[in-house]
Amino acid sequence: MAQYQSKSNGPDLTQGIALSDLPDGGKLVGHCGDEQVLLVRRGTEVFAIGATCTHYGGPLVDGLVVEDTVRCPWHHACFDLRTGEAVRAPAFNPLACWSVDQRDDRIFVGEKRKRMAHKPASGGTGQFAGKVVIVGGGAAGFAAAERLRREGHQGSILMLSDDEAPPVDRPNLSKDYLAGKAPSDWVPLRGASFYAKNDIDLRLKTNVADIDVRSGEVVLADGNRTAYDRLLLATGAEPVRLTIPGADQPHVHTLRSFADCSTIIDQAKTARSAVVLGASFIGLEVAASLRARNIEVHVVAPDERPMERVLGPQMGDFIRSLHEQNGVVFHLKDTATGIDGTNVQLSSGLALAADVTVAGIGVRPRLGLAEKAGLSLDRGIIVDSFLETSVPGIFAAGDIARWPDPHTGENIRVEHWVVAERQGQTAALNMLGHREKYTAVPFFWSQHYDVPINYVGHAEPWDEIAVEGDIAAKDCLLRFKRKGRTLAVASIFRDIESLTAEMEMERQTAN
Repeated sequence: MAQYQSKSNGPDLTQGIALSDLPDGGKLVGHCGDEQVLLVRRGTEVFAIGATCTHYGGPLVDGLVVEDTVRCPWHHACFDLRTGEAVRAPAFNPLACWSVDQRDDRIFVGEKRKRMAHKPASGGTGQFAGKVVIVGGGAAGFAAAERLRREGHQGSILMLSDDEAPPVDRPNLSKDYLAGKAPSDWVPLRGASFYAKNDIDLRLKTNVADIDVRSGEVVLADGNRTAYDRLLLATGAEPVRLTIPGADQPHVHTLRSFADCSTIIDQAKTARSAVVLGASFIGLEVAASLRARNIEVHVVAPDERPMERVLGPQMGDFIRSLHEQNGVVFHLKDTATGIDGTNVQLSSGLALAADVTVAGIGVRPRLGLAEKAGLSLDRGIIVDSFLETSVPGIFAAGDIARWPDPHTGENIRVEHWVVAERQGQTAALNMLGHREKYTAVPFFWSQHYDVPINYVGHAEPWDEIAVEGDIAAKDCLLRFKRKGRTLAVASIFRDIESLTAEMEMERQTAN
């Protein structure tokens, strides 16, 4: 997503504004020198912070103030108004803060404040300084390592990843980066210097073979062992592989890693046609990104409508229409039976030419290690409210974790990037001895051309969809209900309503 650019610098806040121009609860964007600054008033207090989210640059003036925080309208990152700290993923970097002076019924913004040291979360023992081992180099693993150091953990942190690249911003792989709209330096979550500076031992291309629960050791594929005092399993999910004839050809791909994306981009430079197998979020984001490269794209899926299972029939029809308007050709209620050279054979008898084929037919949680270690499983690793598994001292987060969701009253497992990051943050606190329940409302976003879809909550299944606004006009909010209770909300360009729905769900729990 393109970085937000303010249309106006607004008033010079160093020269002051009238207090009456900023009512209680109000927000206003101005500038101090060349920097955009957001003013927020809460009662008699006025805060001055950076105006754009440090995740993708969303305009915080369009966000939601909740107590002493402000939430980004784009992807629901959350920042402390007093310190600028990013208190909730997907943002990790803090906002700048400025001093504020009120005199003669005017507000003046002064100097930029020095970065305040993070105040560790309350409730922990503060004494744990043991060795933390994190298995996995994705969203949850990175977020946990970052939070451990932010909380002042003095013990060692070892991250074991079987990937070739350091943790990357995976949503970008199917969106802007694949479309050629984002530079490569947007992809890593942090540069290599971050891990060295924070004394995080990140080991890439490292496979873990087993967990010796009795000795408290992780067994690597090469036979070496490493001890842990706390262990976080954050192995994520792996794509379901095609098993049809011809699926092993070099122009047939899944998209999960940075290497996968790089290979697809290299082949897309000379490709004229592509077939995407599966009408999932990933599949259709890939389709949109390849269309941005002027490649002919056909989507093949067994579904009657794209993404109907998650978003319902109305939104499914809209998404299909949106992609068709952008040149995508759908072959629904159809499947691929084989790939003969660069021709994809369909069960309907059609043959589609494809210089590049991308399969987005689902993912499976990587549960092998947990199963061998004897952890309790139920289509995922069972964790408690603190994200601890059935074995004390071993935690799980991200795509593999099935946790007790206080909003639905059910044990759920979801495969969302922001959920994985927020679970990693909570797991980090609890590995340090805090007793913080994971209560965040699930959230994800999907981008299709210039249309973002935000989804808050978890509805599986629902018995009613209430539509507010006009889906075709790209101005809508859908409420997914069960027995009259809203379990999830999907929206297009209804950012403040999406944030409000998230806040309301946080304040409610299942009966």
